Order: sequence, then structure tokens, then C-alpha cells
Amino acid sequence: MKQFISVKDVQDINALVAKALAYKKSPFSDKKLGADKRIGLLFLNPSLRTRLSTQVAAQNLGMEPIVFNVDKEGWALEFEEGAIMNGTTVEHIKDAAPILGNYFDILCIRTFPGLVDKEADYSEKIIKQFIKHAGIPVVSLESATLHPLQSLTDIITIQESIASNASIKHKKPKVVLTWAPHIKPIPQCVANSFSEWMGAWGEADFVITHPEGYALSTEFTKGATIEHNQDEALKDADFVYVKNWSSYEQYGKVLSSDASWMMTNKKLALTNNAKLMHCLPVRRNVELSDEILDGPNSLVTKEASNRVWAAQAVLAEILKSHSI
Repeated sequence: MKQFISVKDVQDINALVAKALAYKKSPFSDKKLGADKRIGLLFLNPSLRTRLSTQVAAQNLGMEPIVFNVDKEGWALEFEEGAIMNGTTVEHIKDAAPILGNYFDILCIRTFPGLVDKEADYSEKIIKQFIKHAGIPVVSLESATLHPLQSLTDIITIQESIASNASIKHKKPKVVLTWAPHIKPIPQCVANSFSEWMGAWGEADFVITHPEGYALSTEFTKGATIEHNQDEALKDADFVYVKNWSSYEQYGKVLSSDASWMMTNKKLALTNNAKLMHCLPVRRNVELSDEILDGPNSLVTKEASNRVWAAQAVLAEILKSHSI
């Protein structure tokens, strides 16, 4: 694995999931793999699970993780080619990234979209500039359009749940991604990424349900069934992934805050006793009800905990591929 930016960087999803679950059973089995290696974690936006899980994963492999909050501790970075830097930006990515490439063996980047300029966000300019100028493997800790570590974690969690559930162990599960209301515009990253990974995995009947106006880019939803009636979509579902996202078509806009789309036990009754998932953080009693999050069908805590093993599997693959 040369880098980890999207599912396209993964040759075999099931093999990567198996590696992650093996690390879950034996976290320190490759403790020497990253010995004397450093990993830089750069955050242009805040993080809790992504930051901490990747730090733990790196340490499990013997690496030294160094965290830098660029948005709070660093200079304002410039990403435009040929920019005349007489404004608020202080350092160009062409000057910063090569230095980081000399400091670290692997560089991890987290950034969010601005949700104003669709073309700029979907060009993935920021993470591509780091890849271009750093000269070392780059791992996405979430970009303007995708969150691949979260999506790998989601498939790990689904596979783990299938293996322990006799009622769905020997069938193709139905997985539903459902839009949920939120109080502010949220990026499409998690929804895009989950859709892309489900399509690439190909081992589930995948349905996306959302109100009119919330269609995701077809670049990521190929092969999915789109259903605007949430109740219809939820019928016989084995897994339900709840997530808000703002409009892609009317970019970054909140077109609906319909509370009836919140996931509740009443809606759960439509499913095949489905397991419920969410990437966190979650707005309780807006996206999901307390009864769901605190109930027996919630995989949310397990899902978040599995972030460590997803990151560890990815970092190990990069370390081995590059003989770092």
C-alpha cells in the first residue's frame, strides 16, 4: 500500500479487515514493525477518535506519533500555485510539506471541506498538495470528500457482527445508509466514503435513503439502491448506518431539518432487528434517539473502538510495502 486516501488504495478489503481483526486479538504482535519510525499527525480541523485511535495504533506498532494542530499551533498555509502571499497565509505548502517529509516516515492529514465551493472541495486540493510535496506515504484522517479510515472501520464492525450473528451469517446482509437531521451543514465525507466502500466491498445489498435534494455524488454511489421513503428503505435491514450530510446538489445547504427522519425504536421495528451504526460525534435526540444509542442494537461504541484496529492495519501495510 503506497498511501491511504480512498478505497482505491486497497487491493483486498477482506484481507485488510482480517488483518485489523487479528490486531484486535493481538495488538502488539507487530511491535517491532515500526520501531525507530515516526508518524506525523497533522490536524487542520479538530478530532477525538481519529486522533487518539491513530496514535494508539502507531504505538502498538512501535512507532512514535507526533501530533500537530495546524489550525491552532501552526502558520496559516497557502495552497494556491503561484500565489502572491500578501494576505493572511504565511507559509506555502511547497515549503512546509518537504520538511515534514524529512521529519517523518508517514504523514497523516485531517482536513474538512469549506462547504462553499464544490469544485474546490471535490478537487481535494489540500491533501493532494501534501502528497505531491511531502515525498512520503500520506494517510487521510478525513479529507474534503472522504473518510476512508472510518469506512474501513465500518466494514470491520459489520463483518465482526455478522460472524457472531447466526441469523445473518449465511446470507447477504441488507445495509441501509440513512440521512438524519442536524442543526448545521455537515460534510458529505462519511456518507461518500461509506457508499464508496460498500460498493467496492460488494458483499451486501446496499440502500441509501434520504429526502429529496440530498443525493450524493454518483461518483460514490454506483451500485446502491436509492430510496426516498425511509420506512420503505428500512424494511428487513440488517444494519442501519445513520448520518447527516448537507446537500451536494445545492452545495453545503441544509434543505430539510425534518425531525421525522431521526432514528428511533419505532423505526427499528421495521428492520430485521438491525444493528445501528454512527461514526460519532452524534447529536443525541436529533440524529438518533437515546433509546437507540443506549439500546442493545447499538454498535456505536464497538464501531468507535474498532478505529484503532483499522488504523493499525493500514499503517502496518504501508510500513511493510515501503520497507520503511
